[in-house]
Amino acid sequence: MDRNSALIGSAAFLVLAPGTVAGLIPWLITHWRFGDDVSMSGLIIGGIVIALSLALLVECFLRFAVHGNGTPAPIAPTGKLVVSGAYARVRNPMYVAVSGLIFGQALLFASAGLIAYGIVIWLAFVIFVLNYEEPRLRRAFPDDYPEYFANVPRWRPRFSPWRPSARGD
Repeated sequence: MDRNSALIGSAAFLVLAPGTVAGLIPWLITHWRFGDDVSMSGLIIGGIVIALSLALLVECFLRFAVHGNGTPAPIAPTGKLVVSGAYARVRNPMYVAVSGLIFGQALLFASAGLIAYGIVIWLAFVIFVLNYEEPRLRRAFPDDYPEYFANVPRWRPRFSPWRPSARGD
């Protein structure tokens, strides 16, 4: 896939998938109205979590297109395993970012409904990663994925970025 196609495909998938899960559905739950229990700390912390999560998500989508020559969409995957940027610290930064967007909105809008929704989405991500994504990556990248899997945590980021060992030593 060429870079322009990967960027367009990634942008479309960003709007479709995370846009629905972390944008449309939270809006349907809250209508982005502040709850009765909203606090200044919830506003500040929620806003920070949302900003950081959105930046992480956009960086990951760009990295898939520019460095992976593909998209995060299962129908147009990357041609190579992406292990740089946020992926050098945690294996699933997109799911972490989408969850952060949901929980950040839960804090911002003081919404128990969004907390419940966020928990359901997180569990869905865990099930999807364990039963589909990790087995698919093992098959697609049999030479690279085992080392990556052994060195980079699934959800909790590493303090220092992981670097793959050099091939052919």
